[in-house]
Amino acid sequence: MPLSLPNLLTSLRILMIPVLVVVFYFLPQEWRYLSSALVFTLAAITDWMDGYLARRLGQTTTFGAFLDPVADKLIVAVALLLLVADHATAILAVPAIVIVGREIVVSALREWMAKYSQRRSMAVSFLGKVKTTFQMIAIIVLLASGPGIEKETVILGYALLYCAAILTIWSMYQYLRLAWPDLSSGMSVQGDSDQDST
Repeated sequence: MPLSLPNLLTSLRILMIPVLVVVFYFLPQEWRYLSSALVFTLAAITDWMDGYLARRLGQTTTFGAFLDPVADKLIVAVALLLLVADHATAILAVPAIVIVGREIVVSALREWMAKYSQRRSMAVSFLGKVKTTFQMIAIIVLLASGPGIEKETVILGYALLYCAAILTIWSMYQYLRLAWPDLSSGMSVQGDSDQDST
């Protein structure tokens, strides 16, 4: 791994994933929700800091460009799994499934475009940044609140997560629209069909 402060912060975010799980499940109930929210908040701060520092210090690397979105997706997916298990309601499960499902589709699409499309990359749009902001705030609010549909903070968290899910669908549509000319071109892709199906 190229040693730089931004890459260290990104790696720290990945290391915070097991910390989040341990805090969420093993601290006493009166502490676990706020502590989990604090851990996730620190992870979200490192997400902002590593990108800012990489640009400011001129330390952008290929490895960092790969690891940063992986770290983001992992900690968001884990946090959503914890929340769905704890709240045990379809009201939360639906946007969580949409968000995680979108990440799988877009990751696969990015990989496909890198191999086969003339549009080799897709930059993160402003809409994607807004979606991420809604998503992060929603998860922090829900982690801090604990389950209970009667709580105003939980209702706020659900509302923010649904906003993030709607923006998630729209941003996925934009990605698919960008890739559609190549996806629908009927071009022949040889040699990968068998191994990619496993």
